[in-house]
Amino acid sequence: MHVSRGKQVQARATAELRGPLTARARLSALQWLKNRDPTELRRCATDQRRSSHCLCPAWVCRATAAVPGGQDAPSLADGSVSIILLAGGVGKRMGASIPKQYLDLRGSPIATYSLRTFSKMREVLEIIIVCEPSWRALFQQAIDGLPRAVPIKWALPGSERQDSVFSGLQQVATDAALVAVHDSARPLVTAHDALRCFQDGLQVGAAVLGVPVKPTIKEVDAQGLVVKTLQRSKLWEVQTPQVIRTELLRNGFALVKAQGLDVTDDVSIIEALGKPVRVTPGSYTNIKVTTPEDMSVAEGFLDEQAAAAAMAANPIAAVSAA
Repeated sequence: MHVSRGKQVQARATAELRGPLTARARLSALQWLKNRDPTELRRCATDQRRSSHCLCPAWVCRATAAVPGGQDAPSLADGSVSIILLAGGVGKRMGASIPKQYLDLRGSPIATYSLRTFSKMREVLEIIIVCEPSWRALFQQAIDGLPRAVPIKWALPGSERQDSVFSGLQQVATDAALVAVHDSARPLVTAHDALRCFQDGLQVGAAVLGVPVKPTIKEVDAQGLVVKTLQRSKLWEVQTPQVIRTELLRNGFALVKAQGLDVTDDVSIIEALGKPVRVTPGSYTNIKVTTPEDMSVAEGFLDEQAAAAAMAANPIAAVSAA
């Protein structure tokens, strides 16, 4: 039976991707392969070093998929990241009787999804949960079932986000190299994306997950008239975690206190210091659940993840059948 060169290239690339990658990286690569013209894969992920002329997304190449962050990613020691999990918000836009982060999402409170994700990461030293004491019992049920025993600390929320982050910062271990602040209302953050953000934070000093803005954004004046259309290619929507070197964050809060600054996100504190912040490309699935419509979207993403997990059990057969 004659096999076209395109099919041979796809088969070779697919076989290469069966190497020692994580299941998620392998699955992402295979999903990409499935939708591409096989002739585009001739310079694919068969080299140990990703070259400048490679036509594949970074996560398809073996070199970059095997080590999130790429060949030049800094070494991040196990047990070097303190997670500050913000769970003190009220969530008025959800219109529910309880804060949005505690609503049930497919059998588990929203806030516990990221708790489980971070607990599985060996880079995580501890998780500091910032919440009202009345909600600790809900977290405790999830903590008792975590796959890895990780130290849990508690902190009280403040009136504003920056106050809650500062409260959590007071509980951070002295030997933590990085602090990663995460909104518990973002249940679908992945360990893969978080690790890349950790590495960027270690390398640059501060990093935040983000995605390129899709719609056109216009600046409008008080009368509703367009001032200008912003250049979309330069606009990114930032997410969490927001990752900062511990001492740098402490210095930033000293400036915030001294000058009475109001900041809307954590890396803005580092911007106020005049220090660089890197945006780590994340995933559009890392949504913040703030409205009833967001709940439906999150459920849809969970369904896709479940289907992907089933496909990961036998990815080659799934690609062939597609």
